[in-house]
Amino acid sequence: MPDSAPKRDQAPPLVEAKGISVSFGRRKVLSHVDLTVSRGEIVTLIGPNGSGKTTLIRTLLGLTKPDRGTVTTTPGLTIGYVPQQLALDPVLPLTVRRFLNLPRRHPEAAIRAALAEVGAEPLTERAVQALSGGETQRILLARALLRDPDLLVLDEPLASVDFRGQIELFDLIAAVRQRRGCGVLVVSHDLHLVMAGTDRVICLNQHICCSGKPDAVSQHPEFLALFGPKAADSLAVYSHHHDHHHDLSGAAVPGGCEPEPISADGSKGDERASA
Repeated sequence: MPDSAPKRDQAPPLVEAKGISVSFGRRKVLSHVDLTVSRGEIVTLIGPNGSGKTTLIRTLLGLTKPDRGTVTTTPGLTIGYVPQQLALDPVLPLTVRRFLNLPRRHPEAAIRAALAEVGAEPLTERAVQALSGGETQRILLARALLRDPDLLVLDEPLASVDFRGQIELFDLIAAVRQRRGCGVLVVSHDLHLVMAGTDRVICLNQHICCSGKPDAVSQHPEFLALFGPKAADSLAVYSHHHDHHHDLSGAAVPGGCEPEPISADGSKGDERASA
């Protein structure tokens, strides 16, 4: 991390959400959710489909107004957003260079530098529609980096990437954090496998089920034997610590915990009130 980057315990969070609740009609999507991301920190948000991850991200980005709670950002915050997928007309003639110049043009040197940073400089003249899943994610990341962001938000970046590509992408994200000192929020539907560089994992299912640090994959001999030491350096296993269970589809088994307010630091509502 660059020496000029503020230490996490000396600077306010880049973004701080407190008590976020969102409902669509009679359907409650988020209930009393707290979340912070600080400069130089990687936070991975996991949860099953329908858990409210996208709604929480939209709320953090100011695109969805919460029914209750507040979102506070550091003054002048610049966010680089990497969407889950890119929908383009397959017959639209669009090269990588032209795509990176949307919606506004950037200096050629800046485009070359962003592509080089993500290892995609040879793709400059390729048609965006012809890129693989991993190549597309690199281009989307380069586009986000052109904003020189304080905070990177990646919405399920591994959805269309093969296993080896996932390892390379995790390494790339960690390198960007180290080089730029920015905060990183990664959204994932994988409930157990996260990048090893993650500082905190937050499990969301309308409320925050649990949060904590991932375990190093190197502590799991079976995984190491199956995928090798490179994967062990880049991936980590997250063990959930809450009083309900997730079934094979990732959904919370009914009859578990009530959605009692739990913050991303693991404290409950009554614990915060007595602090």
